[in-house]
Amino acid sequence: MKKVILDTNFIITCVKQKIDFFEYLKFQGMEILIPKQVIKETENLKTSNAKLSLKILEKNQFKKIDLGKGHVDKLIINFARENPKIIVATLDRELKNKIKNNKLIIRGKKKLEVI
Repeated sequence: MKKVILDTNFIITCVKQKIDFFEYLKFQGMEILIPKQVIKETENLKTSNAKLSLKILEKNQFKKIDLGKGHVDKLIINFARENPKIIVATLDRELKNKIKNNKLIIRGKKKLEVI
């Protein structure tokens, strides 16, 4: 089973653009990994999209992982390097450039695509 790790900006942007990423990922047969650090980062954001994102996370099944202490993006980069087969769902340009793994992106504001 393919695994995908989600970044904060990916989750919030999907919610903002009304993209059901959980349904897409489950349909693709992917296991969803969300770091505790990403959930914490989302909780610290005070926007309505962040609050809605947390509600959506509560209602769906995913595997919560702990990446340790440090900056979330650096932790995701390290995790991706240690797990070369994992797909990284991010919109962050810096993250995309630093990792060689496949990436899950939003194409044309509505479509999810692995590149």
